[in-house]
Amino acid sequence: MFQLSKKVEYALIAIRHMVSGGKGKIYTTKEIADRYQLPYELLAKIMQKLSKQGFITSYQGVNGGYMLVHNPAEMKVADIIHTIEGKPAVTIVQCESSSLEECSIHTTCTIKNPLIKLQSNLNKVLDELTVMEMF
Repeated sequence: MFQLSKKVEYALIAIRHMVSGGKGKIYTTKEIADRYQLPYELLAKIMQKLSKQGFITSYQGVNGGYMLVHNPAEMKVADIIHTIEGKPAVTIVQCESSSLEECSIHTTCTIKNPLIKLQSNLNKVLDELTVMEMF
């Protein structure tokens, strides 16, 4: 079954939290971790990745934290997944996520093509889905 990783879920939770608080507000990792009962260390790494890719910006110091940079109506869920997972698309078919040689039934598989079509449709939805549409 297709399932987002916990890292992606936490990234989306953090960004959604930042969107709901309004533009220009600074949030700490601790604040978000405590609010949603997320593991602080993992969320800190996720926030760093999101900052490095320009989704959020970081501020150092006593009143430091993170602030949303982009308009949530323009932030694509697929881009967040790519940032966190390091791959551009979601794969639900094993032979599409690894080399063909690793699949022993690649040449005789009867479900590969319909599943690849499903995978393509799912990726299209994620490519078009914005953070704002998650409200």
